[in-house]
Amino acid sequence: MNNPKRASLLERAARVYDFNAALRARPGGEPGPSPDDAPIAEPLRAELARFEMPPAMPGRFGTIDREELREAGFILPDAPVSALAEEFRIVKRQLLLAAMEGGDPRSRRILVASALPGEGKSFCAVNLALSIANERDLEVLLVDADVAKPSILSMLGLEAGPGLMDAIADPAVDPEACVIRTDLGHLSVLPAGRQSNEATELIASDRTRVVVEALGRVPNRITIFDSPPALAASPASVLALHVGQTMMVVRADRTGEGDLKDALKLLAGCDDIRLLLNATSAGLGRRRFGTYYGYGA
Repeated sequence: MNNPKRASLLERAARVYDFNAALRARPGGEPGPSPDDAPIAEPLRAELARFEMPPAMPGRFGTIDREELREAGFILPDAPVSALAEEFRIVKRQLLLAAMEGGDPRSRRILVASALPGEGKSFCAVNLALSIANERDLEVLLVDADVAKPSILSMLGLEAGPGLMDAIADPAVDPEACVIRTDLGHLSVLPAGRQSNEATELIASDRTRVVVEALGRVPNRITIFDSPPALAASPASVLALHVGQTMMVVRADRTGEGDLKDALKLLAGCDDIRLLLNATSAGLGRRRFGTYYGYGA
C-alpha cells in the first residue's frame, strides 16, 4: 500500500474526490459529512493554493485597430521590417540602455515632447511604444499626458475612459485600474482621463508623484508620457520633473532654433534630453534599412 505521506498531489486529490462522492451517495439519502470535514481535504487545499495564479491586474482590456494603424503609417510588432521600424529600433535601444543603467527608476520613465504642435510628437510616442512592445522582457505603458488635446486613444482605436487626471484628482482612484491592457504585445495604455481647467495645478501636486511611482511598480515596465507641446501648454515643464529621460521631437522643416532653445529651457527639470529629428528629406538620411531587408525605404 502506498504511503499517504508520499502520495502525489494528484493521487491525494483523487482520493478526496472519491471520498466526497461516496459521502454524497450514502444509503437512505442521509447527508454525509461536509467535504471540508475530510481529514485530508484541508492540507490538500493548502497545498493546492500554492499553485493558484496570482490575482489579475486591475484595469480593462482593449483591442488595437491594427489595420487603422497600418494605414496611418505606424509600425507594428508583427509587420515586415521597414525603414521606419529600424529607425525606431535604434531610437529605443539608446533609451532602453539608459533606462537599465544605474538602477534609477526615473530612467524608466520617458517623456516625449516637442516645442510646438504639429511636429509629430504623438506619432513618435506611439511608434516608440509599439517598438518597445516587441521586446521580450519588457512591458510598455503609454500615458496620454497631453490632457488638453489627447489623441492616443483615437490613434490606437481604443475607447475612452478614466485615466491619468482621474487618478491625480481623486486619491481613492487606483491608477492601475485606469490602465487599458491591449492585445498587442506588451503594450498598455493610460488615457488622459477627465478634462480640467486646473490641469497644470493638478499635475504639479504631490499626488502626481504618487501616481507616477505607483505606475512604475510593475516589474520591467517602461513608461512613456506623451507630453503637451512645451511652448503651447504648461504641464510639459511639470511632467519633466517626474521622468529620467526626455525625447524631444524636432520637425526638420518647421521647428525654429529659437523655439527649440526656449522649449529645452522649460524642460530642464529632466537632466537627460535627446533630440529626435522628424520629417527629414530622403537626402539627409544616410541609413537605408528598408532596402537592406528587401523593402522600399
